[in-house]
Amino acid sequence: MKKTVLVTGSAGLVGSECVRFFSQKGFEVVGIDNNMRMAFFGKDGSVEWNKKLLLETIPDYLHYDIDIRDKSAIEDLISKYKFDLIIHTAAQPSHDWAAQAPYVDFGINAIGTHILLETTRKLAPKAVFIYTSTNKVYGDNPNRLPLVELEKRYELPENHIYYKGIDETMSIDNCLHSLFGASKLSADILVQEYGRYFGLKCAVFRAGCITGAYHSGSRLHGFLSYLVKCCASGEKYIIYGYKGKQVRDNIHSFDLTNAFYHFFLTPRCGEIYNIGGTRIASVSVLEAIEICKKACGKKLAYEYVDKNRIGDHMWWISDVTKFKTHYPDWKLTYDKYSVIDDIVRGVIRSGGVSGSV
Repeated sequence: MKKTVLVTGSAGLVGSECVRFFSQKGFEVVGIDNNMRMAFFGKDGSVEWNKKLLLETIPDYLHYDIDIRDKSAIEDLISKYKFDLIIHTAAQPSHDWAAQAPYVDFGINAIGTHILLETTRKLAPKAVFIYTSTNKVYGDNPNRLPLVELEKRYELPENHIYYKGIDETMSIDNCLHSLFGASKLSADILVQEYGRYFGLKCAVFRAGCITGAYHSGSRLHGFLSYLVKCCASGEKYIIYGYKGKQVRDNIHSFDLTNAFYHFFLTPRCGEIYNIGGTRIASVSVLEAIEICKKACGKKLAYEYVDKNRIGDHMWWISDVTKFKTHYPDWKLTYDKYSVIDDIVRGVIRSGGVSGSV
């Protein structure tokens, strides 16, 4: 009998990767996505194109335009399918947008997650529940690290405990999170508690920058995707603060989805994992601009604004040792060059149009 998976935010980057991945694994896939990204980010952020693509290319994919804050609709859906796996990727993902509409941000990120958890506990308690969290739950604590300024990036000394990457021991307390970071942290802790208190098979994956060809990147969210689109289209890119030397480790949505699959095969209760592209996919904004120009074969006009986004990290590289210890067969397949190449191929296929592949 086929196993059934529910993917929230199914037309987004990670959600659509999950739809494709688990369909190929023989799952019955149900997705919910009401294209809130268009409300957040405008036309650039719309995922309607990706929803249409999924319906056209994935056999038997079932899509529902449900808002995760709609308790009744979520209860009806989970009651109907009794899912084996629930992958929760739906979110309001922007620092800046959260500050403009904090009630909406908290409603989606925290209350929506609570509705999904409680409904799972009541109606599908044997399901595996996976939550896509964020490294922003650590607030600006990473900015207190003894970073050294190099020509094109900030960096840690090689003898520092976090040189390999930041692991789950970093504190989440006594720091500035941004309202987005706070709402995601609220959901993060709820997922942990439903695992440890109620015994649900659930995990929190704290990712940094997630990317890939199916990302509807916009100015406020989707660093690499939006950078490639600007390079391909000639649109000016804006760097916000830190001299463009801020560092991110970018994980391709396929590698993240594959990590979800490994967890599903041997689930645990209430685990947290830092997950990312590690040092092999780490890149500063300035370094990414150079790689993008070469990959696109074009120049890129950019403007520097000497004001960083509130709560933004100067340096983030994930240490995935804990996850690799629990799931040694999982591995990263994309580095910083191949992940940018994949985004470029997606933009070329779309004719350089933002928000389609």
